[in-house]
Amino acid sequence: MQLWDGADEVSAIVLDLGSHSCKAGYAGEDQPKCVFPSVVGAVEQTAVVGDGGTDTDMEAKKPGESEKAKAGRKLYTGFSALNYRRDFMEVVPAMKDGLVADWEIVESIWDHALKDRLLVDPKEHPMLLAEPSFNTQQNREKMVELMFEKYGAPAVFLAKNAVLTSFASGRATSLVVDCGGASTNVAAVHDGYVLQKAIVKSAIGGDVLTECLLKTLESKGISIRPRFSFKRKEVRIGEFEVTPVEFPNTTESYYKYMQRVIAADVKEAVCRVPDSPFDDNSYANIPTTPYELPDGQMIEVGADRFRIPDIMFNPSLLQTISGMEKFGAEANAPLQGLPQMVIDSINKCDVDIRRELFSSIMLAGGTAAMQQMKERLEKDLMEEAPQAARVKVLASGNATERRFSVWIGGSILASLGSFQQMWFSKSEFEEHGPSYVQRKCP
Repeated sequence: MQLWDGADEVSAIVLDLGSHSCKAGYAGEDQPKCVFPSVVGAVEQTAVVGDGGTDTDMEAKKPGESEKAKAGRKLYTGFSALNYRRDFMEVVPAMKDGLVADWEIVESIWDHALKDRLLVDPKEHPMLLAEPSFNTQQNREKMVELMFEKYGAPAVFLAKNAVLTSFASGRATSLVVDCGGASTNVAAVHDGYVLQKAIVKSAIGGDVLTECLLKTLESKGISIRPRFSFKRKEVRIGEFEVTPVEFPNTTESYYKYMQRVIAADVKEAVCRVPDSPFDDNSYANIPTTPYELPDGQMIEVGADRFRIPDIMFNPSLLQTISGMEKFGAEANAPLQGLPQMVIDSINKCDVDIRRELFSSIMLAGGTAAMQQMKERLEKDLMEEAPQAARVKVLASGNATERRFSVWIGGSILASLGSFQQMWFSKSEFEEHGPSYVQRKCP
């Protein structure tokens, strides 16, 4: 077995490409150096032709735009490149249903992370990549192939999201509840390996909650105006005059995306999980919470700040939100609440480890950073779980660690001395080909 032995001098890079954002940074640090959306802006090259017939490729290139003119589209990656409104720019996600859907976009995101943000030469650093617990063999091979052949990395390792979250809390066995952007996944980790048969997935994640909030506000007659669609001028101190600005060539996907960015911020600012299942009567006269939208409108969010997070626990609440009724029908998986998913997953495991799993349930992911999430999950599980089980839900106290637990676990793993012999090295790749990843990174 050849070891990859450059690990003493350089630190590994840890990359976690999630459905909502991409996290990247150096192993051994306590949080990622850069976090940016895992969607890109794409402009079809045929659509963009200047007045004189000159292609806009001649524009000065801004940093943060790892552009590829191949396949006839130009990609804009990163916050600043996305926030700049362009004619005909569509917003395209890299992931679909938790798996990579578009490799060209993944390349563009990795380029941005490594070259524009971390400013590293990928040929000099081993790469630890986080992957979904249910990743396909085809995708895994494609990942290592890209890393070795396009980026020339000296060594690569693929680690499962659930395993990394478990390591972030210093455990080798736990039940990981990962509430991401596009979905929520529950996976059992035993001695550092994911038990594939016990993975339970649900299509309800942070994006669905954001969408529900947007729809709820719209049904109350509040429209969220994206930042680019108005100009705001101070007339007197503290008084603003807002004038709408028209951009006829803005794509619908971009308009929607910019609305969602604002709605997501409203959600993170006001929403919290209710202590007990939501019903309209008990929350009818709850005090409202104010929020100021970018165009200066003040909105008041009342019972909805509890109703929307409760969808995680009780998906049937989706029926009460106008425009979301058909969501359950589209998602081919039956929609389950979190406590039910946890119990399902544990029941699919071996009888001997169930007790241990019940007592170490890990909450992770951006949506899990919502207030009261841990307390509510623990309370619901205590009611549902068998009598003998001691239910313990663990979640790190601060929201940053919950959001980045996968990345942090990767950072811990890649900087362990005992891990250095585990790397899948370039020489092994050249000798055995990409399928060897199944042996090196189980």
